Amino acid sequence: MEFTVSVQKATCPECGEKIIGRRDKKFCSDQCRTAHFNKLNCDQNKCMKNINNILRQNRRILQNLKKGKATKISKLKLLSEGYKFPFLTEEFVTRSGKTIKFCYDYGYSEDENNMITIVNRNNL
Repeated sequence: MEFTVSVQKATCPECGEKIIGRRDKKFCSDQCRTAHFNKLNCDQNKCMKNINNILRQNRRILQNLKKGKATKISKLKLLSEGYKFPFLTEEFVTRSGKTIKFCYDYGYSEDENNMITIVNRNNL
């Protein structure tokens, strides 16, 4: 009885080099492994980074405009500062039915006259 053993040489999916080492090793080096996964996640990370930058900017705007316990300003003022309304981290509905939209720990509510009241979660 004869047995034939076929040996497959594994190659690195990033650079094509022959892989030396354990049978289940997928990359020839840490650099290739890192480069491979950075390429895979690049587009997704770019989108998340852009959204996080907008959220940080929105929070900074609310923080800079808030004076005292609660600050009332016009919606136009918030827009002129560069606030992007669709981006928020949470919506909270009070017992009275008023919706407060938060960007991390700073939030705002809007009344029927397009006036914005800025609050801090710690002061609620």
